[in-house]
Amino acid sequence: MGNLYVFDHPMIQHKLTYIRDKTTGTKEFRELVDEVAMLMAYEITRDLPLQEVEVETPVTRCKSKMIAGKKLGLVPILRAGIGMVDGVLKLIPAAKVGHVGLYRDPDTLEPVEYYVKLPSDISERDLIVIDPMLATGGSAVAAITALKNRGARSMKLMCLIAAPEGIQKVQEMHPDIDIFVAAVDEMLNDHGYIVPGLGDAGDRLFGTK
Repeated sequence: MGNLYVFDHPMIQHKLTYIRDKTTGTKEFRELVDEVAMLMAYEITRDLPLQEVEVETPVTRCKSKMIAGKKLGLVPILRAGIGMVDGVLKLIPAAKVGHVGLYRDPDTLEPVEYYVKLPSDISERDLIVIDPMLATGGSAVAAITALKNRGARSMKLMCLIAAPEGIQKVQEMHPDIDIFVAAVDEMLNDHGYIVPGLGDAGDRLFGTK
């Protein structure tokens, strides 16, 4: 079973409070999400393997460490996931970015894939799937399935806020995936919104209603 990691770092929790606040405007909301994404990426990459290399400093030659192993890839789920990508790229600028677009069928309420564009070497990369909200878990499960169907072998899921229902669904459908979140909230309401949550992440990021 994949692990659930909840980041309790004071800076993440502090900024998350402003993200939740309904009086936070679009510009500040976007900047805060960007900052929290970078802080979360710092924690998510904690276990990256290192290799020893030799470099020459202004004083002498020395042995030092660099990241080794697989290359990284970011896959935001459209559209809200885009709001977290730049923050992660600030920390991992060499990562390649793919996209998965999903919409919810109004009749079945199931996610439908409408756009997938990925790096050609996806099977060789450690992927971070990005979506601010893990509510019902439907979109995350569909995105992970789409990536696995295209050859992805190593993935982590990164979300700002999760509901217990969404966590359970991802763990049931994709038990190999580790989930990284800044907070686990109480529940989903009748409309599928996380409570207390932060509202619609896409609308708040892009100023739409």
